[in-house]
Amino acid sequence: MENQALQKNANIVLVSCVLFNLTIGGLYAWSVLKSKLTAPVGAGGWEWTSSQAGLPYTVAIITTATCMMIGGRIQDKIGPRRVLMAGGALVGLGMILSGLVGNSVLGITLSFGVITGMGTGFGYSCATPPALKWFHPGRKGLISGLIVGGFGLSALYFAPLTSTLLNRFGIETTFLLLGAGVMVMGVLVSRFVKNPPPGYIPATPAKLKQSAVKTAPSVDFTFTEMLKTKRFYMMFLMFLLAASVGLMVIGNVTKIAQNQIGITDAAVLASVVSFLAVTNTVGRVIGGMMSDKIGRINALYAVFILNMLNMGAFMFYNNLFLLVIGIIGVGFCFGTLLSVFPALTADQYGLKNFGVNYGIMFMAWGLSGIIAPVIADYFFDMNGSFNTAYVICAVMMGVMILVNYLLQKEISR
Repeated sequence: MENQALQKNANIVLVSCVLFNLTIGGLYAWSVLKSKLTAPVGAGGWEWTSSQAGLPYTVAIITTATCMMIGGRIQDKIGPRRVLMAGGALVGLGMILSGLVGNSVLGITLSFGVITGMGTGFGYSCATPPALKWFHPGRKGLISGLIVGGFGLSALYFAPLTSTLLNRFGIETTFLLLGAGVMVMGVLVSRFVKNPPPGYIPATPAKLKQSAVKTAPSVDFTFTEMLKTKRFYMMFLMFLLAASVGLMVIGNVTKIAQNQIGITDAAVLASVVSFLAVTNTVGRVIGGMMSDKIGRINALYAVFILNMLNMGAFMFYNNLFLLVIGIIGVGFCFGTLLSVFPALTADQYGLKNFGVNYGIMFMAWGLSGIIAPVIADYFFDMNGSFNTAYVICAVMMGVMILVNYLLQKEISR
C-alpha cells in the first residue's frame, strides 16, 4: 500500500510539474506580440522596430537563465514548492505590469523582460528536479521531455489566445488578462509539487533495458566540482549554439512567414506559431525517449546534423509547405535539446545538486538569446531578410558536430 501511495504521489508531482510549465510558457507567444508591436498605429500597433520589439524577449531569456541558477540553488536547499509559487506569481506580475506601463520599450523590457523572466527562471528551474527524483534514473530523458514539453506546448494555446485578445482588446489589456490568468494558475498548481521522502528509492520498470540503467551516476558533483571538468564546457558550448538556432526561429517565426512567404493573415500566423509549439513539444518528449534508447551523444549528433541541413536550406523555403517542413526540423531539434541536456547533466553530475548544476548549464540557453536572435534582428533591419543568419547558424552546427565528437571521447575516458 505504501508503494502504491508513493507511486501516486510521483504521478501527481509529474502532472503538476507539466501543468506548471504549461502555465508559464508565455515566452513562446512573444512572436505574436512582436508582430503587433511592430505593426502601424492604424493597425493597433506601436510601430516599434524589429530590434526594439526583440529586446524584451532577449532580456527575458537572459533573466530566465540567470534566475534558473539562483532558483535551482534555492530549491536544492528548501525544496521546490515555495520557489515554484514565487515563480508563478512573478511571471503573472511581470505581464500585468507590462499592461500598465503603456507604449514604453524600457517599461516592457523591465516588466516582461526582467520580472516575467525572473519568474520563468525560478519556476522552470524547480519543475524538473523533483520529478526526476520520483522516477527511475533510466527514465531521465522521458521525464525531462514530458516536463519541458509542457513549457513548449504552452505556445499552442498562448499564441491563438494572445492573437484573439490583441485583436479584441489591444496590447495593454492583453498583457493584463494574460498576467492575471498565469498568476492564479501558476500559484495553484505549484502547491502539489514536493520532493520524495528521505530514503525513497524509485522502482525499476520491468521493461527498462539494462543499457538505460547504466546512465545512473556513481557520484554527485557540487557545482564547483562540475565547473572543473572539461566536459562541462563542451556541453555548455553545444547547448549555447544549438539553442540559439531554435530561439532565432521561435522569436521570429511570424516575421519569417510574413516576409519570406508573404503571409499576412493573423490567424494563419498564429497557427504557424502553434504548429512550431507542437513540433517543439514532440521533440522534447520523443527526443527524450530517443536519448534513453540510443544515448545522449547519439541524440545530439542527430540534432546537429538535421539543424545544419535545415538552416542551410531555410532561405529557399519560399512557400507555406516548405516553411512547415523547416519548422518541423527546427521545433523537433530545439525540443530534443531541452530534454537531452537536463538528462545529460544528471547523468554526468548526479541529482543531489541537480537544481544548481542544471541552472548553471542552462545559462547557455540564456546566452543563446544574445547570439542568434540579436544577429537575426540586426541583419533583418539592415537588408530585410534573415538569409545571412541562416548561413551563420548552419556553420555553427557543423562545428558542433566536431565538439560532440570530442565530448564523446572525453566521456568514454
